[in-house]
Amino acid sequence: MTETTSTEPGPLPDNPAERYRILRRDHPVSRQAGQPWRVARYADVQRVLRDNTTFSSEVVPATVGADRAATMLFCDPPEHTRLRRLVSSAFSPRRIAQLREVIERRSEELVSEMVGKEQPDLVYELASPLPVTVIANMLGVGDGDIREFKRWSDAIFGNIGAILFGRASADVIEAATAMDAYFRDRIDRFRKAPPENLLGQLIEVETDDGKLTDAELLSFCRLLLIAGNETTTGLIVGCVRVFHELPETFAALKRDRSLIPTFVEETLRYYSPFSLTLRRVVKPIELSGQELPVGDIVLPLIASANRDDSVFERPDEFVIDRNPNPHLAFGFGVHTCLGATLARLEGQIAVASLLDHLDEITLVDHDLAALSRLGGPRTLPVNIRAISKVTSRFQ
Repeated sequence: MTETTSTEPGPLPDNPAERYRILRRDHPVSRQAGQPWRVARYADVQRVLRDNTTFSSEVVPATVGADRAATMLFCDPPEHTRLRRLVSSAFSPRRIAQLREVIERRSEELVSEMVGKEQPDLVYELASPLPVTVIANMLGVGDGDIREFKRWSDAIFGNIGAILFGRASADVIEAATAMDAYFRDRIDRFRKAPPENLLGQLIEVETDDGKLTDAELLSFCRLLLIAGNETTTGLIVGCVRVFHELPETFAALKRDRSLIPTFVEETLRYYSPFSLTLRRVVKPIELSGQELPVGDIVLPLIASANRDDSVFERPDEFVIDRNPNPHLAFGFGVHTCLGATLARLEGQIAVASLLDHLDEITLVDHDLAALSRLGGPRTLPVNIRAISKVTSRFQ
């Protein structure tokens, strides 16, 4: 076996891109004492994500209690296959295409409201309410408090590690309890007269084991509301971060809107909404010369893989028309993000709305650590320069 340089690298730079570069070069599979293994290279990250028989998504055994059901994110086939099949029809390309007009109208409303404010908060005004509104309407809870949904989502997603390993704070427990209570009430109401929405369909669906339990329905609601908005929120924040750092990209899109799809894909690579994920070793394995024992936790560093120069030419440059672009921002293998098509569409529409209304958008004071953390910043003020006269596509 060829040993890695060290399994315990010394202090690393705060800058994520530089930190990942050092890890890929010198410590492709490494950890600090008592911490999970960090996997930094593209080929290794892809292997971990692809091989679910060696790297399990059940990161903490026996975490599902009597009132909890497995979530697709943290279970393996065949249970994962069963759960994903139940909800996948709602995210088919045809179904997502049917949402385009709804997303366009909501994005237009939100950006129009932003234009009238001085230093609007990008997260509060656009990046958060756009995806939360879409998912809430899909679930049939669009009449709920969108801001409260986001508060619950941020509290849970931003502390997912603590939740999984039994160290959740009182605030996180309060948010999870409130979310569960809200959806239990909706499930009870919808069982009596299932409406024509995703949650109503899931209530009515029959599986080999019978109808879904309340715990399984709650699991779907949590997953869709949280994962369904955090990905797009991170993507929109990433797009505006690129506009701030590289204003020429905004000008390029103004000149040629056909670049919007590749711009969004490059943003997903350059500033991945999810910088990492979790897996647990269930078979002895050697990865880049390092033996990983059964039971150890592995962190595939998606953001690092997406900057690997063995796959991407000029990986630390933003190439607006990069093609091909085999980034791993939406994962890989059986756990590839179910909502990837929806997130892409929402991101493209949000960018188009900003182009419709603005000549410039930049960040105000921003914290690099907050921008880079899992879940992104909770608030992000922006400076905007509106177009003098806007003709809406909906007039």
